[in-house]
Amino acid sequence: MDRDARVVRELVGAHGRTYAEEAGIRLKDTPQPLYRLLVLAHLLSARIRASIAVSTARALREAGLGGPRQMADASWQQRVDALGRGGYRRYDERTATQLGDEAELLNDRWGGDLRRLRAEADGDVRSLRRLLQEFDGIGPTGADIFLREAQGVWPETAPYLDRKALQGAGRLGLPEDPGRLVSAAGGTDPAVLAAALVRAAVDHDVAAEARAAAPA
Repeated sequence: MDRDARVVRELVGAHGRTYAEEAGIRLKDTPQPLYRLLVLAHLLSARIRASIAVSTARALREAGLGGPRQMADASWQQRVDALGRGGYRRYDERTATQLGDEAELLNDRWGGDLRRLRAEADGDVRSLRRLLQEFDGIGPTGADIFLREAQGVWPETAPYLDRKALQGAGRLGLPEDPGRLVSAAGGTDPAVLAAALVRAAVDHDVAAEARAAAPA
C-alpha cells in the first residue's frame, strides 16, 4: 500500500463521517432527506462552526421544520427561535427569512421535491450546481456542500471533490486530483472521502494526525 492510500485510510478511519450523518439525516433519494440536506448545506455555508450548523439542522427538525411545506408554513419567529436553539444566533434573522424563501421556491417550482430539480438538470452537474444556487442563501459554497454530500444518492455527480476537499488533500500531502484521490481511497464512498478531506481542510489537527499515522 503506497503512502497516499495509507494517509487516506487513516483519515477515513478516524474522520470518515458525512455531515449529513452527523446531523442525523439518513440520506436517501426521497424528498424529505434531500430537503434536510439542502437546509444543512445552507447552514454549513455560513462563516460559522460546522458543529453549530449541524446542531441547528437537528434543532429545526425537532421543531417540526423538517420538510419544505412545514418550513414555508412556519412563522418567521418560529424559524428564528429554532435557529437560536441550535446556536445559530449570529445569522438567525437573515437565515430565517432565507429558509422561508427557499422552501417557497422549492414548493412552487419543484413541488417540494429536489428530485425534480435533479431531473431538470438532466444529468449535467454544472446545471445542478447552477439550479441549486437559485435558492436564496445557497451560493457556490452551499451548492458544493450539497453535491459533496448527495453524491452517494445522485451518482451522476460522483466523484464530487470540490475546492475545499482538494484543499484538504493538499494539506495532507495528497494529490489534488479527484481521480487519483478516489483511486487511493479504494472502495470508500466518495461522499465519505469528501467529508473527511474537508475536515482535514478546516482542522489542522485532523491533517496532522493523518500525516503522522502514515509517514512517507
